[in-house]
Amino acid sequence: MTTPSPTADTGAELLPIATPARTRAALRTLIRPDRGLALTGLGILVAATAVGLLVQPLLGRIVDIVADGRPAGDLTLPVVLLVAVAVVQGLTTTLGLTRIARLGETVLARLRERFVERALNLPADRLERAGAGDLTARVTGDVARVAEAVRSALPEMARSVLAILLTLGALALLDVRFLLAALLAVPVQLLTARWYVRRALTLYADQRVANGAQQQQLLETIGGAVTVRGHRLEEQHTERSAGRSRKAVDLTMRSVNLVLGFYGRLHIAEYIGLAAVLIAGFWLVRDGAVSIGTATAAALYFHSLFGPVNAALVLLDDAQSAAAGLARLVGVTDLAEQPEPRAGKAAPVSVPQQRTVSSEAAVTVHEVSHAYGPGRPVLHEVSLTLKAGEHVALVGTSGAGKSTLARIVAGVQQPTTGTVTAPASTGEASVVLVTQEVHVFTGSLAEDLRLARPDATDADLRTALSTVHALDWAEALPGGLATVVGEGGHRLDPARAQQLALARLVLADPALAVLDEATAEAGSAGARVLERSAEAALAGRTALVVAHRLTQAVAADRVVVLEAGRVVESGPHDELRDADGPYAALWRAWSGSRATTAPHP
Repeated sequence: MTTPSPTADTGAELLPIATPARTRAALRTLIRPDRGLALTGLGILVAATAVGLLVQPLLGRIVDIVADGRPAGDLTLPVVLLVAVAVVQGLTTTLGLTRIARLGETVLARLRERFVERALNLPADRLERAGAGDLTARVTGDVARVAEAVRSALPEMARSVLAILLTLGALALLDVRFLLAALLAVPVQLLTARWYVRRALTLYADQRVANGAQQQQLLETIGGAVTVRGHRLEEQHTERSAGRSRKAVDLTMRSVNLVLGFYGRLHIAEYIGLAAVLIAGFWLVRDGAVSIGTATAAALYFHSLFGPVNAALVLLDDAQSAAAGLARLVGVTDLAEQPEPRAGKAAPVSVPQQRTVSSEAAVTVHEVSHAYGPGRPVLHEVSLTLKAGEHVALVGTSGAGKSTLARIVAGVQQPTTGTVTAPASTGEASVVLVTQEVHVFTGSLAEDLRLARPDATDADLRTALSTVHALDWAEALPGGLATVVGEGGHRLDPARAQQLALARLVLADPALAVLDEATAEAGSAGARVLERSAEAALAGRTALVVAHRLTQAVAADRVVVLEAGRVVESGPHDELRDADGPYAALWRAWSGSRATTAPHP
């Protein structure tokens, strides 16, 4: 179960956050495969802590020997035992912490893998509503907080809790009155923990949301820097970034003040407990109930509690921060596991799924509608059929719904209502989507290409590159196909990066290819090259092309015109151009602008 998605002041509908109960259940699921390792590690730590508790009685024995004026030789045995206790405790503690650390790293790796897997399967429209900043903050900040807690807080917390419980038991064995005196500090400590937890969980959750909103604003401002400067909005965007940064800083300072107040209250509890134990020791020694050595051991026991108690309570800070981060990660995994309710009219119950498979290489879109939220319809009962091997160009003004329809046909986004019949898969993929925002993965060029087909030979890679007219520049790279590209490697310009994506399409060999403005980022000269590459990559396939330039519509078998989310025209280029309809108006505007901007001879 997850809580409703909070909305940051950016206007984005942030990804959901899991409830505490759901977070605990997810944590149990992550640990369950390694229960044996957890129990073994905990058992060894119990033994190590128990052995360490022998130090205080041995020191008390030394005090009694000195107080009674016994020979120096009587000190030999307790000193030797102290050395033995230190060695045994050191070895067992190391072994126990090693096992706990292994458990933590295993669970952390499992959490990361599950989060990445589920994040990659999130619906595209859900990510768009949340914004990249929220997901980025979870991938970086929240994972880092959980990792830090697993690596440091988890082992220390285990040791501290065991030390507290066993030390209190040891105090009772010395004399139950020592235990009662020590327990006078407990009410203050419990009130301190309650005071802290009630404030910390909400504060840290708000802090993570504010950090996500801050990252989202920075991504939007930096990513749209050219547009921001073009519209002279630098001051406005700077103020927005500063405002969200101030909010994040204010929440951080509130957390610092909370921690300072937490420490102050813990010190008061320490003074109360130690004073009570010393007073109890004074009265018990005076009455002859215990020896000076026993009173010394009791005082040392309580003093040794300072570290574990403070560590356990202080680790609440890390635990609350990590719990807030874990809840945000579990919220994403749950969102991917359970289909998100769609806005608008629900699909009929008689239709179990909105995407079916056809045995022919054709696509049928039947009365598909889509909305990104209540009152935000993008597509209205769109019906469209692509025949096997047909190339269809989608054209229309900005906001007409072209990219949304392309993503629905590609299967990366589900429609609000309606059905899509896709071609059956004969290889690795039945549908491949190539957008204008391609990514060059870090690694060799060959590895980047093999993402589409891992078993492809070098000959297959060269054939794919040759098909999209990219083999010449690929072989001219310093290392040829072995050249490292991506971040930190050889930089590929937008046109070459897009050719790389088209070569992956050729390797995947889908029955249906969907191109969403795949030539838009290359500029005019690069677009002409990419149009040739795209045409070659699409040869022999059924294709749906969101046309950035109407030259792509001219080359298509059929043109479909979208207007305000509806199909208003469909037919060959020549027929629509001469029909004096919406497409003819687009053609005149586009061809006229090209004539105006063309250089004079």
